[in-house]
Amino acid sequence: MTAPLVPLFVKLAGRRVVVVGGGAMAAVRVRQLAEAEARVAVVAPEVRDDVAALAVEVHRRPFRDGDLDGAWFVVAAATQAVNRDVASAAEARRILVNAVDDPDSATAYTAGVVRRGDATVAISTGGRAPALAGLLREALDALLPRDVASWVDTAEAERDGWKRARVPLATRRPLLLEKLNALYARAPSPGTAGPLPPGFVSLVGAGPGDPGLLTRRAAERLAQADVVLYDALVDGDVLRLAPQAHCFHVGKRAGRPSVSQRAIERLLVGAARQGKRVVRLKCGDPFVFGRGGEEAQALAAAGVPFEVVPGVSSAISAPALAGIPVTHRGLAAGFSVIAGHDEASYGPVLDRLGAGTTLTLVVLMGVGERARIAARLLARGWDRETPAAIVLGASTPAAFAWSGTLAELRDAALPPERASLPGTLVIGAVAALQLTSRHARGRAGAPLAARTEIA
Repeated sequence: MTAPLVPLFVKLAGRRVVVVGGGAMAAVRVRQLAEAEARVAVVAPEVRDDVAALAVEVHRRPFRDGDLDGAWFVVAAATQAVNRDVASAAEARRILVNAVDDPDSATAYTAGVVRRGDATVAISTGGRAPALAGLLREALDALLPRDVASWVDTAEAERDGWKRARVPLATRRPLLLEKLNALYARAPSPGTAGPLPPGFVSLVGAGPGDPGLLTRRAAERLAQADVVLYDALVDGDVLRLAPQAHCFHVGKRAGRPSVSQRAIERLLVGAARQGKRVVRLKCGDPFVFGRGGEEAQALAAAGVPFEVVPGVSSAISAPALAGIPVTHRGLAAGFSVIAGHDEASYGPVLDRLGAGTTLTLVVLMGVGERARIAARLLARGWDRETPAAIVLGASTPAAFAWSGTLAELRDAALPPERASLPGTLVIGAVAALQLTSRHARGRAGAPLAARTEIA
């Protein structure tokens, strides 16, 4: 490890800075220096037009030691031999030198920079790994809120008052935090993802299970949450994204005791009225067989502000993760999604799907009803050889997929140890495509169990 560096932000406006080199590497530094309003002098036998256009002085010749006279800073962007000469001349004059892609000749290193107005974040690897510094800069750029510039304005305005009132430095940070939070003390506008105000509910879709398939907005809301009410099938790794929240299981599973829907709605309203930031976390999408619409109605009736954060429904994601597109040119012009846990509900829908339809039938929560569903379709004239598939635990490490025909679906043998996993049925021509080289992929690339081949 090299000696620690001292991070500095240097004011170069109006000061003479020498750049030795006139090619592509020099162009990047000259542009940065010109943006900082430095007086740039370029020295090189050959100088690109875009470099010359930004410089105050251009000397088309080899470097001389005297070129550094009167300079505050120097950039060496030439060959290593020339860079060493520049570094030697700079050392004699006690001038810091940045040598582009040549750390041995440098006494100063540039950084990956993210700017939000006057807020600047920089990352350096001491010249050892500039590509890594670039990647870290991109990561910071993605994470840093876009409105940080307004935070600087707020902090500056408060600072003057604190100085006049002689507020101790140690007590200013919590005061500033209160002021910044006040900027967001209202419900977020549609399409925004700023900090949540107190007393607000987010109806959030958790997707098919893998935390990596959450939306960015969903992850943000979990990170800000005080309370999370989550469904039975929500993955534990997803809950770890809510480190500050009290998490309560309110899920429903067939045949098991569960919290009533009305009780869940009362919990949402009650927690919000206590000033909590509440996330109602649902598998898949809140509005696809998730009763999110009922909860939205209850919140609206109680006057509680809320938002809907859509998730990736397992009606689409489960088949996709098993290599099955729900639509495909020439095979399926659309798809129909039904809940399969109650024949009184799904039966009339199946009866209207005539034999020979070009729709893909996707059945959620219907694995236990697969024999009745298959029998009903066959009784309505569906071809016994219609391709069919079952996907269990899509996107989880225990994911499993079976494929066969509609006639075989009734007696499809599934691993007993996976019987409790959430399942999706896919019936239609697309179920035979198997677009994942005979193996679908689970979380982090783990293969699903090999599926039965269709003759």
